[in-house]
Order: sequence, then C-alpha cells, then structure tokens
Amino acid sequence: MPNARPSHPTRRGVLAAGSALGLGAVLAACGSGDTKDSTGKSAEKSGPWSFKDDRGTDVKLKSTPKNIVAFTGTAAALHDYGVEVKGVFGPTKTKDDKPDVQAGDLDVTKVTILGNVYGKFNIEQYAALNPELLITNMWARNDPWYVPPQSMDKIMKLAPSVLLWAAETTMAKALQRHAELAESLGGDVKGKKAADAKARFEKAAARLRAAAKARPDIKVLIGSGSQDLLYVSVPKMSADTLYFQELGVKFVEPKPNAQGFFEELSWENAGKYGADLIILDNRTGTLQADSLKTKPTWAGLPAVKAGQVIPRVTEPIYSYDKCAPIIEDLAKAIETAKKVA
Repeated sequence: MPNARPSHPTRRGVLAAGSALGLGAVLAACGSGDTKDSTGKSAEKSGPWSFKDDRGTDVKLKSTPKNIVAFTGTAAALHDYGVEVKGVFGPTKTKDDKPDVQAGDLDVTKVTILGNVYGKFNIEQYAALNPELLITNMWARNDPWYVPPQSMDKIMKLAPSVLLWAAETTMAKALQRHAELAESLGGDVKGKKAADAKARFEKAAARLRAAAKARPDIKVLIGSGSQDLLYVSVPKMSADTLYFQELGVKFVEPKPNAQGFFEELSWENAGKYGADLIILDNRTGTLQADSLKTKPTWAGLPAVKAGQVIPRVTEPIYSYDKCAPIIEDLAKAIETAKKVA
C-alpha cells in the first residue's frame, strides 16, 4: 500500500505515511538567473551553474544540469515552470496506475520512477540515468525526503543534491524558494503563465484573510485518518497551516506528543476537540472521508454531520499554480461554514 505507516512509526516514517507535519525558518537563497528568447520562453543557458540550498550548501556545477532526479512533488513544482526531470522518487502512481495526487501535472509515463513508496529507491536505475542533480525536500535538517535512510549514503554520493525546506518555513517562503530554483534551472518564472498564477495566489490569500476576519467564530481542525488513530496536527508546525494561521484562520490547538507535531487520538476519543470545519489529509496512504464513514465517532462529529470536511493538501506542490486553489478552497469553506461546535 503506498505510503503505508510502519507499525512503530518513527518521526520520518509517520511523516512519509501521511500525518501532518512541521516547519519554521528558511535560509536565504541565491540562484543564477536565466535569459529569455524572443518568445518569452527560457533560452538555453551556458556557463557555470550554482544554487544555495536550504542547508546553506552552495551547489556548483560546470553547466546547468539537465539529468535531474527529484522527489515527485518537487518535480511537479518544477514542471509547472517548464523544468523537466528524468527520474522521480516518491508517490507517483496509485495502485490502479493513475497519477498520484502528489504528481500534479507530471506526465508520469515519461519519467523513470525509482521508487513509488516510502523506503524504495532503485539505486541501479538511478545510476543509469547519469544524474547531474538530485532535488528533494527537507522535513528535518540535512534529511533528504524520501531517500531511504538505509541507502542514503550510497545514493547521495552519486550526484550533487539540492534540499529545500518543506518544514521550518511557510507556504509563501517555500513558493519563493522553488521559483528561485526553477529559474536557476532555466524555468520561466516571469512569463504570463507564472505571473497569472502568482497573481491568483495573492488574490486567494487576500480572500482567505478576509474570510478569516469575517468568520473568527469558525474553528478548523487539521486531521489525518488511519485505521486506528485520528491525528490532530499543531497548526504552527506545518508550512501550509502556519501560513493560514498568519492570515487569521482559527485552528484547534491539540496537545501534541513529544515530537511536537500532532496529537494521536484513538477513534473513541475523536470528539475531544470541537471543530466547525475539518481539513483532512488527502495523501494516498491516509483514510479519506468516504472510508471513515464506518467509524461511528467520525460520523458523529459536528463538522462531519454538517458536511463541513474538505481535503487538505498536506504536501503541497510548491508552485503558485497549485497552491492558489488550495487557499481558494479553504476561503470558500470558511465563508460558507455554519457554526456547529
């Protein structure tokens, strides 16, 4: 099963499996700019390439890398700026061979999938791609997301790497960093498509701020469902929900476990917190609203009975094109929500 939780989850394993997660400060960036041809598209670049990633590492190559391998969600963000990768790792296809939610607009038939589930990464296939650069996220410092710990040393020696925060940042900062990386790789971050997407995102953020101000009575719970537990996340510990909180959204504040990211509730205790709206982890490895209907305590929650449950894109694709609809959907849900808790 894609993204299945380990029976005794480590922090890294639970994050991979699909509970909601954490964040904070992002480091300053530098990336080489690209040039445009007469059509406004990115022109081929020559000369050395460099980028300072969120570890603070200056990654330098003799030329702009073309053989790129990336975590699926990161590859999807780069794709939105016109930067294509040769290989991906992470949730890419579902069990019925359709694109995973984290693949975005990637054509998953045109990339080499090195590992579709947590803990899988085909090193031989990776080496055969002659990788010039590996790109992925960080949920913990210096910890490349979805690169299996047991084979990390081998994998990371095969090519230089760029790591960008998916934790210890906000959605707005993560979007900026992904755009900077895309631009350094020759992506179009200033053309009409990119500019329109950014304008839509900014308009959506303003709408959410207004909705939150107009409806301060609406309390939102950040949930993730598994067979045995409901995970209730701490809003400040994740890039998306921290940003929403900065815009004024009122969240349930659970009492987290020692790791600080979420509280684990048995299903008999699922009603511990009153909420008017639930945003529910949409990743493949988690139980969705339809599957949770069989759990009486879930069905009895006021927000569920009122039909006030929307998907949460727990691992956003960090392009403005993909993040704008997330904010629009939350704004609409808050605008139309009834006070039920």
